[in-house]
Amino acid sequence: MMNYLLYNSDTSFEEAVRLLDQNGNGFLPVVDDQNKLIGIITDGDLRRGVLNRKFDLDSIINKNPTVALSSLSHVIIKKQLRELHRRHMPVVDDNGRLVEVVVLNEFETEKHDNWVVVMAGGLGTRLGDLTKHIPKPMLEVGGKPMLLRIIEHFKSHGFGKFILCVNYKSEIIEDYFADGKQFGVEIKYTKESKRMGTAGALSLIDFNINIPFFVVNGDVLTTVNFDDFLNFHTTQNADATMCVKRYSHEVPYACVEFDENMSLRGIKEKPSYDYFINTGMYILNPSSISYLKKDEYFDMPSLFELLIDNEQNTKVFTIDEYWLDIGQKDDYQKVKNGF
Repeated sequence: MMNYLLYNSDTSFEEAVRLLDQNGNGFLPVVDDQNKLIGIITDGDLRRGVLNRKFDLDSIINKNPTVALSSLSHVIIKKQLRELHRRHMPVVDDNGRLVEVVVLNEFETEKHDNWVVVMAGGLGTRLGDLTKHIPKPMLEVGGKPMLLRIIEHFKSHGFGKFILCVNYKSEIIEDYFADGKQFGVEIKYTKESKRMGTAGALSLIDFNINIPFFVVNGDVLTTVNFDDFLNFHTTQNADATMCVKRYSHEVPYACVEFDENMSLRGIKEKPSYDYFINTGMYILNPSSISYLKKDEYFDMPSLFELLIDNEQNTKVFTIDEYWLDIGQKDDYQKVKNGF
């Protein structure tokens, strides 16, 4: 039986965390004292709350979740879940009271044949002593190696074929994951003898890939729906798609505007500017590999520029979901004890 959170003025943030952890599936229904569904809380909701220093449950609860009526059969509800690319569906009666939560397990998830290439060969020098004896993707987050979390998230969306591009202390990664069978996936390896960049390592893949494939950095944690990402790439007829996220930067000072005659035109107090940043997640068509030279350094942004120059159909897929690049010690400390 799945735990649910009885929400009132005395309900604590810690109680929500405890019940969510006990459920073990990243999903927690929230009800009132009449058992009416108020909303849901997911692992991602809590992470965003912690990162934004918001511990007020009222601001964390998703109060407009998709629900199903109890008059529907499990077969229909699970069909809806597959169409929505979700795993949990709260079921309510005609009065909005929570009846149950239908869960789509991993064996019922649509399986995909697309390969996922994970760039796991970086030195992690910006993390200092943390990566002195271990490759960065093997740093633990919430008791699991970061690389395992990446694989598990892809697996939850039906992707089970991985190519790990390794270099620094590669034996640690290979010993841990082997061929992937113990994790319910298939794993192959490409081993760099030198730094190849985030695209150059693709030239080392020694078998044919004939459908679009993912390329992701091995130090990225996210809750992105990879089904949606692939569907966008396919429906857009893209040759290459870059996943991007809005990033806001606030200038901590008043910004002064003036013209060429040094006449003051205005003052903006601590303005905020929005940009779209590269998240280190991509989908490429197999033809993209032909633009790379064997065994030469090449990074992914340069590959996209080359594709643009050759008038290939390059697209961007924007996300709002949780995303964090573990590049600095402070970034790692944010998620070390839980993701």
